[in-house]
Amino acid sequence: MATLNKVFLIGNLTRDPELKYIANGTGIAKFGLAVNRTYNSPDGEKKETCFVDITAWDKLAEVCNEHLTKGRLVLIEGRLQYQSWESDDGTKRSKLEVVAQNIQFLGSKQNGEETEGTDDSDVPF
Repeated sequence: MATLNKVFLIGNLTRDPELKYIANGTGIAKFGLAVNRTYNSPDGEKKETCFVDITAWDKLAEVCNEHLTKGRLVLIEGRLQYQSWESDDGTKRSKLEVVAQNIQFLGSKQNGEETEGTDDSDVPF
């Protein structure tokens, strides 16, 4: 049976990437993405936001740390990854995140404003 684990998201960063290095020297960057959805309901137009945790590895992590900042519009291509762990108080915890495989910068900051469609620093990975 065939399987597929592929995600495409367009949204704005909720925080600056946080770059760390693991023991073997590989970089890992973590940041959040807000993806908005607008829809019509009987009560009028509504907007909902989905917040997604993003992880980037190696060279892509370093590029994210160098070029991305809170509010930046990006397209993320990646895969879903499930993590589970036990917290210090013994509670079982879990989360679903996106591991980025390709990131394209869709907007740029100009005088504090986001502009869509600008391709000033498109770095495909």
